[in-house]
Amino acid sequence: MTETVACGQRCGKVRVPASKSVVHRLLICAALSDNPVRIGAESVSKDIEATTACLKGMGADIKMFPGTIELSGKVTKGGECEVCCGESGSTLRFLIPVAAALGKKTRFRMEGLLSRRPHNALTDELKRHGADITQQGDILCVGGQIEPGEYVIQGNISSQFISGLLFALPLLSGDSNIVITGKRESVSYINMTLDALKESGIVIEETPGGYFVPGGQNYQRQGFYEAERDWSGAAFYMCIGALSEGGITLEGMNVSSHQGDMKVMEILKGFGAEIEVRANEKASKGTLSDITVKKGKCLPQVIDARDIPDLVPVLSVLMCGAEGKSVIKNAERLRFKESDRLETTSAMIKALGGNAVITEDGLMIFGDGALNGGTVDAANDHRIAMSAATAASICKGDVVIPGAECSQKSYPGFFEDLNRLTLISQ
Repeated sequence: MTETVACGQRCGKVRVPASKSVVHRLLICAALSDNPVRIGAESVSKDIEATTACLKGMGADIKMFPGTIELSGKVTKGGECEVCCGESGSTLRFLIPVAAALGKKTRFRMEGLLSRRPHNALTDELKRHGADITQQGDILCVGGQIEPGEYVIQGNISSQFISGLLFALPLLSGDSNIVITGKRESVSYINMTLDALKESGIVIEETPGGYFVPGGQNYQRQGFYEAERDWSGAAFYMCIGALSEGGITLEGMNVSSHQGDMKVMEILKGFGAEIEVRANEKASKGTLSDITVKKGKCLPQVIDARDIPDLVPVLSVLMCGAEGKSVIKNAERLRFKESDRLETTSAMIKALGGNAVITEDGLMIFGDGALNGGTVDAANDHRIAMSAATAASICKGDVVIPGAECSQKSYPGFFEDLNRLTLISQ
């Protein structure tokens, strides 16, 4: 579908859906537990549908209802299955080690560009410990049975590799160590995995070089869990607010969240935005708050994207709203997302009349406070589509986004929520 987003500032209130990062982890822990589990999750994305479908294919008993996912039977050991993980890198990278730990011969079918994204750092290490893993085109086959031992993984390729091992290694009969080499990036996502494991009765011990994982453990998650709202999705509306005199209010956000993209609040303050936080609801993990973001000084920035790679496209739009040179660094991994996000973010800004330069590890944005508008190729990348829509806030003309349905990968109702806001200036 093609979305045409009218130029101009917007104001209003938004309740973003549940965090797909949180729901991925809840689903996997629940599907490895003997006990029934219910997960409260508004607006399930395509990535979550992929994880749910894969876990069902691997033997879990899962039923989906509006706003709730119910699990009453766990993933089984052994046997064979074929599952489709869509375009979800999290689904694939989390479940490859789980399948290898369960000795379940699994054919993972991949869609989009997922088959071209790098997995060797993970699969080669699993093969070193007994797995049989091959890839032909868009099919990745996992067989064999991994053994306990020392698993060495690079920390600067994907935190999803480390999370996948953390999910799988407790299932083995003996103890294992995860040794992380090089710089660790997206550490907040690893911490989210550790939180989910701890709440599921799994013991993981941090070591100077990584993690010690005792074997022979049993997942013990049970009961009802309400997934907190998505800070990654909220970031688009918070940036719309930071470019709006009237402001945007995000409802029901957990300001004690361990989601790494909550750092958008700190970045917006550095940008000069006005932010007000009002507590309004009690939740199992603390108080939920309404957060209002309004336009302030619009200052250029230098941002280290090592732990917040998903925010880069929309922060680039924010930088176009400031006058002067802004820099994004430590963003090399963006070349291996749903698109090459350094290229597609730069192309988006240029298509709208802005000035962006790709550097060795990121981007330089030369902002003058406004963009012209135009047509943006979303490149089948949900974050590019939603960032282009955000850019309409500072455009002189409308923004046309062919292929905008890719936003459903992480935020199915994004454009519906956007259209409910009030357009206050053109």
